[in-house]
Amino acid sequence: MKPARTPLLLAAVCVALLAASACGPIGPPGGQGAASGQPLVGGPFQLVDQNNRPVDQHLLDGKWTAVFFGYTFCPDVCPTTLTTLGQAQSLLGEKAGRLQVVFISVDPGRDTPSQLKAYLSSPVFPKGTVGLTGSPAQVAQAAKAYKVFYQQEGSGDGYSVDHTAAIYLMDPHGKFNRGLAENLKPDEFAHQISEAMAQGA
Repeated sequence: MKPARTPLLLAAVCVALLAASACGPIGPPGGQGAASGQPLVGGPFQLVDQNNRPVDQHLLDGKWTAVFFGYTFCPDVCPTTLTTLGQAQSLLGEKAGRLQVVFISVDPGRDTPSQLKAYLSSPVFPKGTVGLTGSPAQVAQAAKAYKVFYQQEGSGDGYSVDHTAAIYLMDPHGKFNRGLAENLKPDEFAHQISEAMAQGA
């Protein structure tokens, strides 16, 4: 017998697991609920940040975190989403200090720590965004933990990467709170994040 889930939780899971990047079509990430009724989103990972420092899932401890998978050569969705999150951050006011943005690359072949550092230095992106990359196996493990689909399209230096484009809002305990569609407006992002903070830890 399948565990019961509330409509709100189902809606959050659908957004988190099915939102697709305009960089390309989404594949079948799937995902089943845990016995507790909570979505199996998030989990252990081992990556390096833009300063080439090793980090793991404990990076999420103590702050609300917007986790977004993308890549620095993404022509549209990634820079647009990060810009919108930057605008939402400014709308949060004093709550902005309780939020961090984590950008995990799905293009480990090109996204070195130095490439991530240069990319995330854009003044329109969220302040203090943490960029993460790693070996192909490490990136695959992180993507699997978050039910993220990604796939290289094309060959040569100009290849693209199709990928899931949802934002995963994780609470200060590193637990999934809700999924945020990448096409929300800045005030909608800010409202959803503020609401989660008010209701959560």
